[in-house]
Amino acid sequence: MYAGAAVAVDLFGHATPAGVAWLRCLGAAVVLLAWRRPPRAAGRGRRLWLAIVFGVVTAGMNVLFYEAIARLPLGTVVALEFAGPVLVAALGSRTVRDVLALVLVACGVVAIADVRIAGSFLGVAFALAAAAAWAAYILLGKRVAVDGDGIDSLAIGFAAATVVLSPLAWGTGELWSSPRWVVLGVGVGVLSTVVPYALDQVVLRRLGQARFAVLLALLPVTAGVMGFLLLGQVPSVAEALGTLAVVAGVALRSRDGVTRGAGVEPPG
Repeated sequence: MYAGAAVAVDLFGHATPAGVAWLRCLGAAVVLLAWRRPPRAAGRGRRLWLAIVFGVVTAGMNVLFYEAIARLPLGTVVALEFAGPVLVAALGSRTVRDVLALVLVACGVVAIADVRIAGSFLGVAFALAAAAAWAAYILLGKRVAVDGDGIDSLAIGFAAATVVLSPLAWGTGELWSSPRWVVLGVGVGVLSTVVPYALDQVVLRRLGQARFAVLLALLPVTAGVMGFLLLGQVPSVAEALGTLAVVAGVALRSRDGVTRGAGVEPPG
Protein backbone atom coordinates (compact mmCIF):
# COMPACT_ATOMS: atom_id res chain seq x y z
CA MET A 1 0.00 0.00 0.00
CA TYR A 2 2.64 2.54 0.98
CA ALA A 3 5.04 1.55 -1.77
CA GLY A 4 2.19 2.70 -4.01
CA ALA A 5 1.79 5.87 -1.95
CA ALA A 6 5.48 6.67 -2.44
CA VAL A 7 5.03 6.31 -6.21
CA ALA A 8 1.94 8.54 -6.03
CA VAL A 9 3.96 11.31 -4.33
CA ASP A 10 6.28 11.33 -7.35
CA LEU A 11 3.26 11.82 -9.63
CA PHE A 12 2.08 14.90 -7.72
CA GLY A 13 4.45 17.03 -9.81
CA HIS A 14 2.44 16.16 -12.93
CA ALA A 15 -1.13 16.06 -11.57
CA THR A 16 -3.17 17.15 -8.58
CA PRO A 17 -3.24 14.76 -5.61
CA ALA A 18 -6.97 14.24 -6.16
CA GLY A 19 -6.31 13.53 -9.84
CA VAL A 20 -3.73 10.89 -8.95
CA ALA A 21 -6.24 9.36 -6.51
CA TRP A 22 -8.84 9.22 -9.29
CA LEU A 23 -6.37 7.52 -11.65
CA ARG A 24 -5.62 5.03 -8.86
CA CYS A 25 -9.36 4.36 -8.59
CA LEU A 26 -9.66 3.91 -12.36
CA GLY A 27 -6.71 1.53 -12.50
CA ALA A 28 -8.06 -0.51 -9.60
CA ALA A 29 -11.53 -0.73 -11.16
CA VAL A 30 -10.18 -1.92 -14.52
CA VAL A 31 -7.92 -4.56 -12.95
CA LEU A 32 -10.57 -5.80 -10.50
CA LEU A 33 -13.27 -6.06 -13.18
CA ALA A 34 -10.92 -7.90 -15.55
CA TRP A 35 -9.87 -10.25 -12.75
CA ARG A 36 -13.23 -11.00 -11.12
CA ARG A 37 -15.88 -10.37 -13.79
CA PRO A 38 -18.60 -10.09 -11.10
CA PRO A 39 -21.75 -12.17 -11.70
CA ARG A 40 -25.09 -10.47 -12.29
CA ALA A 41 -26.26 -11.33 -8.78
CA ALA A 42 -23.52 -9.10 -7.35
CA GLY A 43 -24.95 -6.10 -9.18
CA ARG A 44 -28.50 -6.24 -7.90
CA GLY A 45 -30.53 -4.90 -5.02
CA ARG A 46 -29.06 -4.31 -1.57
CA ARG A 47 -25.69 -5.81 -2.45
CA LEU A 48 -25.30 -3.37 -5.32
CA TRP A 49 -26.00 -0.32 -3.16
CA LEU A 50 -23.73 -1.60 -0.40
CA ALA A 51 -20.93 -2.06 -2.95
CA ILE A 52 -21.45 1.43 -4.40
CA VAL A 53 -21.43 3.17 -1.00
CA PHE A 54 -18.37 1.17 0.06
CA GLY A 55 -16.53 2.01 -3.16
CA VAL A 56 -17.30 5.74 -3.02
CA VAL A 57 -16.35 6.01 0.68
CA THR A 58 -13.10 4.12 0.08
CA ALA A 59 -12.16 6.15 -2.98
CA GLY A 60 -13.03 9.34 -1.09
CA MET A 61 -10.72 8.21 1.71
CA ASN A 62 -7.95 7.81 -0.86
CA VAL A 63 -8.52 11.32 -2.22
CA LEU A 64 -8.31 12.82 1.28
CA PHE A 65 -5.20 10.76 2.04
CA TYR A 66 -3.40 11.96 -1.10
CA GLU A 67 -4.28 15.57 -0.38
CA ALA A 68 -2.77 15.06 3.09
CA ILE A 69 0.50 13.40 1.98
CA ALA A 70 0.98 16.22 -0.53
CA ARG A 71 1.35 18.50 2.51
CA LEU A 72 2.78 16.30 5.31
CA PRO A 73 5.27 13.39 5.60
CA LEU A 74 3.82 9.97 4.77
CA GLY A 75 4.38 8.50 8.25
CA THR A 76 2.78 11.53 9.93
CA VAL A 77 -0.34 11.33 7.77
CA VAL A 78 -0.81 7.61 8.33
CA ALA A 79 -0.40 8.05 12.08
CA LEU A 80 -3.05 10.81 12.12
CA GLU A 81 -5.31 8.79 9.84
CA PHE A 82 -5.08 5.91 12.29
CA ALA A 83 -7.41 7.83 14.63
CA GLY A 84 -10.23 6.17 12.66
CA PRO A 85 -9.21 2.55 13.37
CA VAL A 86 -8.40 3.51 16.99
CA LEU A 87 -11.99 4.74 17.42
CA VAL A 88 -13.38 1.50 15.99
CA ALA A 89 -11.06 -0.57 18.18
CA ALA A 90 -12.01 1.45 21.28
CA LEU A 91 -15.71 0.85 20.68
CA GLY A 92 -15.02 -2.88 20.34
CA SER A 93 -12.73 -3.27 23.39
CA ARG A 94 -14.06 -5.74 25.95
CA THR A 95 -11.26 -6.75 28.31
CA VAL A 96 -8.44 -5.13 30.29
CA ARG A 97 -5.95 -6.65 27.84
CA ASP A 98 -7.86 -5.08 24.94
CA VAL A 99 -7.70 -1.66 26.60
CA LEU A 100 -3.99 -2.03 27.43
CA ALA A 101 -3.24 -3.03 23.84
CA LEU A 102 -5.21 -0.04 22.59
CA VAL A 103 -3.34 2.36 24.91
CA LEU A 104 0.02 1.01 23.69
CA VAL A 105 -1.05 1.38 20.07
CA ALA A 106 -2.44 4.89 20.58
CA CYS A 107 0.71 6.08 22.37
CA GLY A 108 2.88 4.55 19.67
CA VAL A 109 0.91 6.22 16.90
CA VAL A 110 1.16 9.61 18.64
CA ALA A 111 4.92 9.16 18.91
CA ILE A 112 5.17 8.16 15.24
CA ALA A 113 3.05 11.11 14.14
CA ASP A 114 5.36 13.97 15.21
CA VAL A 115 2.53 16.19 14.04
CA ARG A 116 3.45 19.58 12.61
CA ILE A 117 0.10 21.37 12.71
CA ALA A 118 1.71 24.79 12.37
CA GLY A 119 3.39 23.68 9.16
CA SER A 120 0.22 22.59 7.40
CA PHE A 121 -3.11 22.91 9.17
CA LEU A 122 -4.86 21.93 5.93
CA GLY A 123 -2.75 18.77 5.70
CA VAL A 124 -3.81 17.79 9.22
CA ALA A 125 -7.44 18.53 8.38
CA PHE A 126 -7.29 16.27 5.32
CA ALA A 127 -5.60 13.53 7.40
CA LEU A 128 -8.29 13.67 10.10
CA ALA A 129 -11.04 13.61 7.47
CA ALA A 130 -9.35 10.55 6.00
CA ALA A 131 -9.38 9.04 9.51
CA ALA A 132 -13.18 9.37 9.65
CA ALA A 133 -13.43 7.78 6.22
CA TRP A 134 -11.10 4.96 7.34
CA ALA A 135 -13.44 4.18 10.27
CA ALA A 136 -16.32 4.02 7.80
CA TYR A 137 -14.21 1.79 5.53
CA ILE A 138 -13.77 -0.75 8.35
CA LEU A 139 -17.46 -0.80 9.25
CA LEU A 140 -18.65 -1.01 5.64
CA GLY A 141 -15.86 -3.41 4.69
CA LYS A 142 -17.03 -5.89 7.32
CA ARG A 143 -20.57 -5.71 5.92
CA VAL A 144 -19.31 -6.22 2.37
CA ALA A 145 -17.13 -9.16 3.42
CA VAL A 146 -19.91 -10.92 5.33
CA ASP A 147 -23.17 -9.81 3.67
CA GLY A 148 -21.92 -8.89 0.21
CA ASP A 149 -19.75 -10.61 -2.37
CA GLY A 150 -16.35 -9.59 -1.01
CA ILE A 151 -13.93 -8.89 -3.81
CA ASP A 152 -16.71 -8.88 -6.44
CA SER A 153 -18.37 -6.04 -4.51
CA LEU A 154 -15.00 -4.32 -4.33
CA ALA A 155 -14.78 -4.38 -8.14
CA ILE A 156 -18.30 -2.99 -8.55
CA GLY A 157 -17.70 -0.35 -5.87
CA PHE A 158 -14.55 1.02 -7.48
CA ALA A 159 -16.18 1.05 -10.90
CA ALA A 160 -19.00 3.14 -9.44
CA ALA A 161 -16.57 5.39 -7.56
CA THR A 162 -14.61 6.03 -10.77
CA VAL A 163 -17.80 7.40 -12.35
CA VAL A 164 -18.96 9.36 -9.27
CA LEU A 165 -15.55 11.00 -8.83
CA SER A 166 -14.93 11.52 -12.56
CA PRO A 167 -14.77 15.35 -12.22
CA LEU A 168 -11.42 14.80 -10.48
CA ALA A 169 -10.08 13.49 -13.81
CA TRP A 170 -9.52 17.14 -14.79
CA GLY A 171 -6.55 17.07 -12.47
CA THR A 172 -4.83 14.25 -14.39
CA GLY A 173 -4.23 16.21 -17.63
CA GLU A 174 -0.44 16.12 -17.84
CA LEU A 175 -0.22 12.43 -16.90
CA TRP A 176 -1.86 11.36 -20.18
CA SER A 177 1.02 12.90 -22.16
CA SER A 178 3.37 10.12 -21.01
CA PRO A 179 2.61 6.36 -21.20
CA ARG A 180 5.06 5.86 -18.33
CA TRP A 181 3.08 8.14 -16.02
CA VAL A 182 -0.19 6.42 -16.94
CA VAL A 183 1.35 3.01 -16.24
CA LEU A 184 2.64 4.29 -12.89
CA GLY A 185 -0.81 5.65 -12.05
CA VAL A 186 -2.45 2.30 -12.83
CA GLY A 187 0.35 0.60 -10.92
CA VAL A 188 -0.52 2.68 -7.87
CA GLY A 189 -4.07 1.32 -8.19
CA VAL A 190 -2.74 -2.25 -8.14
CA LEU A 191 -0.24 -1.71 -5.29
CA SER A 192 -2.37 0.52 -3.06
CA THR A 193 -5.87 -0.77 -3.82
CA VAL A 194 -6.23 -4.14 -5.54
CA VAL A 195 -3.73 -6.12 -3.42
CA PRO A 196 -4.32 -4.63 0.07
CA TYR A 197 -8.10 -4.16 -0.18
CA ALA A 198 -8.61 -7.66 -1.59
CA LEU A 199 -6.58 -9.03 1.33
CA ASP A 200 -8.70 -6.90 3.71
CA GLN A 201 -11.82 -8.66 2.43
CA VAL A 202 -10.25 -12.05 3.15
CA VAL A 203 -9.21 -10.98 6.65
CA LEU A 204 -12.49 -9.24 7.52
CA ARG A 205 -14.39 -12.48 6.90
CA ARG A 206 -12.37 -14.07 9.73
CA LEU A 207 -11.89 -11.23 12.23
CA GLY A 208 -14.11 -8.84 14.14
CA GLN A 209 -13.94 -5.12 13.37
CA ALA A 210 -12.12 -4.25 16.61
CA ARG A 211 -9.31 -6.77 16.23
CA PHE A 212 -8.92 -5.89 12.55
CA ALA A 213 -8.68 -2.20 13.50
CA VAL A 214 -5.89 -2.88 16.00
CA LEU A 215 -3.97 -4.96 13.46
CA LEU A 216 -4.13 -1.94 11.15
CA ALA A 217 -1.75 -0.26 13.62
CA LEU A 218 1.02 -1.98 11.68
CA LEU A 219 0.30 0.37 8.78
CA PRO A 220 1.92 3.48 10.33
CA VAL A 221 5.00 1.33 10.94
CA THR A 222 4.99 0.21 7.31
CA ALA A 223 4.45 3.77 6.12
CA GLY A 224 7.42 4.96 8.16
CA VAL A 225 9.64 2.24 6.67
CA MET A 226 8.52 3.03 3.12
CA GLY A 227 8.91 6.76 3.74
CA PHE A 228 12.50 6.11 4.82
CA LEU A 229 13.40 3.70 2.01
CA LEU A 230 11.66 5.40 -0.91
CA LEU A 231 11.30 9.06 0.10
CA GLY A 232 14.31 9.57 2.39
CA GLN A 233 12.11 10.56 5.37
CA VAL A 234 14.28 9.58 8.38
CA PRO A 235 12.36 8.62 11.58
CA SER A 236 13.25 10.24 14.90
CA VAL A 237 14.02 8.39 18.14
CA ALA A 238 10.46 9.06 19.33
CA GLU A 239 9.07 7.58 16.13
CA ALA A 240 11.25 4.47 16.54
CA LEU A 241 10.01 4.02 20.12
CA GLY A 242 6.46 4.56 18.88
CA THR A 243 6.95 1.79 16.35
CA LEU A 244 7.96 -0.61 19.13
CA ALA A 245 4.89 0.38 21.17
CA VAL A 246 2.61 -0.25 18.19
CA VAL A 247 4.11 -3.69 17.57
CA ALA A 248 3.77 -4.56 21.28
CA GLY A 249 0.12 -3.46 21.34
CA VAL A 250 -0.74 -5.44 18.21
CA ALA A 251 0.98 -8.54 19.62
CA LEU A 252 -0.93 -8.20 22.91
CA ARG A 253 -4.30 -7.81 21.21
CA SER A 254 -3.63 -10.59 18.68
CA ARG A 255 -2.64 -13.06 21.39
CA ASP A 256 -5.86 -12.23 23.21
CA GLY A 257 -7.91 -13.10 20.15
CA VAL A 258 -6.13 -16.45 19.72
CA THR A 259 -6.54 -17.30 23.40
CA ARG A 260 -10.30 -16.95 23.17
CA GLY A 261 -10.11 -19.57 20.44
CA ALA A 262 -12.99 -18.46 18.28
CA GLY A 263 -10.90 -16.26 16.00
CA VAL A 264 -13.96 -14.11 15.21
CA GLU A 265 -15.46 -11.44 17.45
CA PRO A 266 -19.00 -10.16 17.20
CA PRO A 267 -19.22 -6.81 15.39
CA GLY A 268 -18.06 -3.98 17.69
